[in-house]
Amino acid sequence: MAPRSIGRRHASALETLSITVEEPFVPLFEQALMCACETVGIFEADDAQKYWRVEGVKDTGFKEEELENALAVARMLTGCEAELERTPTESEGWLARTYESFPQQNVGKRFAIRGTHLHGAPDQSRLTITLDAGIAFGSGEHGSTRGCLRALEMVAYRKPQRILDMGCGSGILAMAAAKLLHRPVLAVDIEPWSVRTAKLNARLNGQGNLLDCRFGNGWQTEAVRAKAPYDLVFANILARPLCRMAQSLALNLAPNGTAILAGLLYSQARMVLAAHQRQGLVLERILREGDWATLILRRRG
Repeated sequence: MAPRSIGRRHASALETLSITVEEPFVPLFEQALMCACETVGIFEADDAQKYWRVEGVKDTGFKEEELENALAVARMLTGCEAELERTPTESEGWLARTYESFPQQNVGKRFAIRGTHLHGAPDQSRLTITLDAGIAFGSGEHGSTRGCLRALEMVAYRKPQRILDMGCGSGILAMAAAKLLHRPVLAVDIEPWSVRTAKLNARLNGQGNLLDCRFGNGWQTEAVRAKAPYDLVFANILARPLCRMAQSLALNLAPNGTAILAGLLYSQARMVLAAHQRQGLVLERILREGDWATLILRRRG
C-alpha cells in the first residue's frame, strides 16, 4: 500500500519500526504505528500474500508510551503477538531523499502528481495535484493509486453527481475527482490524521470548497449515510475489508452507479470480484499496475 504520514517534517535522529502480521491484522497495526511515525507503509512479506510488513519511520524516543499502548491494544484485539523490530535510520538528508523519491508523476492522460518542492510551472495540459512531499510521502507512485486515477478518466464521461472517497488517505483521489468533474466529493477516513492531511491537501490545491473531509467508520458514518446513494465510489483499501464492505457498497450505490476498488493485488482480484458479484454488481474492467489491480464495477439500472 502507499505510505501515509501524519505530517511531522523534521527529525534529529530517526528509527525504522517494522512488524510482520497476517493480512487481516494490518489495519490495526498500521493505526498503531501511525500514532508516532513520520510515515507508514505496507509491503508484502511473502509470495503468498498471507503476511504483510507494516513499516514506519519515527523520531527516536518520540511518543514511546503512546506507541506501546497502541501496540498493546492491537495485540489484544487480534491475538497476534508479533514483535516490533527497530533499526536506526540516518536522519541527515532524510527530507532531501524524500524529495528525490517523489518526482512528478504523470498518470494516465490527464493527471500529474507534483510535490511542492518542485520548481517551474506545471504542465498546463494536465490536471495537477500538488502534495507536500514531507507530508504525502510516495503519493501517486503506488500502483493502486495510479489504477484509480486511470479508472476515473475512463468513467468521467458518465458525469457522476454524488461522489464518495471511502478511506481517502491523503485525499488524492477525492481531489482528482473534484478537479476533473467539478463536483463536490465526500472524503471519509477512519484515521483522524488522514482526515487532517486530506483537508490540508484540499486547501493547498484550491479544492477546500469541494472536498468535505470527515472522520468516520466506513459506511456507518452518519455523513456517508445522509448523502447516499452515490453515483461514484472510490475504495482504495485492502482486499479483505473490501469484501466485508461489499453489501454496504451495493446498498449505497445508485442505479447505474460506478465503484472503483483498489488496494488489492492482482492475485486477489477474483476474491474481491466474487464478493461484489454476489451483491449484484457487474464487472466492467480490471486495470493492472504491476502486481496491483483496480476493479471498475457498476450497479445495473
